[in-house]
Amino acid sequence: MPGSFTASSYVKSLSPDTRQLLTEGMEWMDTYYDSDAGYLYDFSSRKALRHETRNSVWYALGLLARNKGTDVAEAEKIINNVIAGQYKVPSDAWYGTYQKEPEEPDVGSTAYPGKAYGSWDPNWRDFVGTTFIMMMEEFSDLLNPTTQKSILDSLYHATVGDSYRFGQVGTSNTFFPSYSNPQIMRAFLTGWTGRRLQNANMTKAGESYAQDVINLFNEHNTLSEFNSPTYTGVSLFALILWSKYLPQESVMAKHAPSMVKHTWTAVSQLWHPGLRNIAGPWDRTYGFDMNRYLSVMALWFWPLIGKEKAGLNSKPETMSQTHDFAWAPVVAVLADQHKSLIPEEIANGLSTFMGEHTYSTKVWAPPYDNIPRNVTAWLSDNITVGAEEYDHYVPDRTVHVSFNAAVIQWDTGNEVSFMTLYPSEPALHVDVKPWKLTLSYPYGNADSVFTFVVDTFTAKRTITGWQDVPGLSVAVSGNINQTLDLSFAGTYGGSLDPMLDFEYWKFTYRMPEGFVGIPTIVLDLELRHS
Repeated sequence: MPGSFTASSYVKSLSPDTRQLLTEGMEWMDTYYDSDAGYLYDFSSRKALRHETRNSVWYALGLLARNKGTDVAEAEKIINNVIAGQYKVPSDAWYGTYQKEPEEPDVGSTAYPGKAYGSWDPNWRDFVGTTFIMMMEEFSDLLNPTTQKSILDSLYHATVGDSYRFGQVGTSNTFFPSYSNPQIMRAFLTGWTGRRLQNANMTKAGESYAQDVINLFNEHNTLSEFNSPTYTGVSLFALILWSKYLPQESVMAKHAPSMVKHTWTAVSQLWHPGLRNIAGPWDRTYGFDMNRYLSVMALWFWPLIGKEKAGLNSKPETMSQTHDFAWAPVVAVLADQHKSLIPEEIANGLSTFMGEHTYSTKVWAPPYDNIPRNVTAWLSDNITVGAEEYDHYVPDRTVHVSFNAAVIQWDTGNEVSFMTLYPSEPALHVDVKPWKLTLSYPYGNADSVFTFVVDTFTAKRTITGWQDVPGLSVAVSGNINQTLDLSFAGTYGGSLDPMLDFEYWKFTYRMPEGFVGIPTIVLDLELRHS
């Protein structure tokens, strides 16, 4: 029963894998906690002992769950510090969000102007606010009445501030229903707060926000932020909140189970247990191999199939994107509810590769997409090939390094490796077949390039061409100039910098001089193990 656990009985009630997730995450964060300040130190080694807000709130949730010694007192200290740092001037665009670090100057001051996603982050209203709600739902008996009132007051500010957000093409206001993860969080934050405060307008707004997301999802039963090992995990988090903490008359509670089911249907088709990776394409990624960077989806896998099978290092804090390990308490608290929403046949099939198969679906993310994107992925024993056709209205979305429209992953015999198309064109046509990937640019010309970000390899440190790539034979054809331009992105040298923390080889093909037509490249693939 939410709010009824005492003296760490909550932790004992968790399944072994979930308890391991919570315990390891908390023991890691314990080493960063500054009790004098009432905040976590920033996890980055480049922050000179400054502190950080969002991770501190997730840690506070974990303290309440663990409830040992002074945990509850420290949690309340963090909560009150974070609320004291919330921006509470309604005329400010950043009204209702929270300081990113307690050391920063006042946002909007002369030397520290307000910049969305820079000096302030609108999504932090939702990350922090939803976690406060979890505290109220799960551990309210541990919080004193003054802290509870402060949380509710803070949620009011966050909810009203969230109402300032909207989407407008051609401006910095990008909050469309296709921005899946914060939209789903905002709907929950607004709907829950409206009901708790008996504010009918808030409650109605939350339902309206949710309906916009639901309508878009129902077009193809896919999230607009499709197949992101990080942000699919955040969207699942918010959908679980919909299902767990809202009454059945809410449109959110009604639709959350089917949305989670459909999302996991896609994930299960794209998840390769042998490679411990979600196959491409990825709309937004923070890495190229889930064995080396920590994704939120890996944390959701942990209670379902165990830490090792989830693609996590034995010491997750050593991985890239290690700060997302701070999600551990959040995932642990919601793990049972999450598991109850996943069809049994899907959950039972996550540990063993289902065999060679091709998966296809559609994704729609207006206003960025002129047409729905067609996604196709082929998975076999030791290889995945995934790509998506797109035609983007907003070119800036295309050139972001987190957008990976064509991805190949394979087992070299020693490790999992990857190659991915670097985004450079507003539209892409793809043809994915077993052992073959064809890519073409419908709006391309003689200046078009096909650039592939190719992994580094422990067994072959120096690469001169495809013939040196371990474990995979790649035969290149098409109407390209066959001359390969090769460069290296290294931490200590090379002509390029690492991307998303990964060093890589850059394979580039250009078009013949004076080319006229549709630029096309064909990759014929074959696994080779020495």
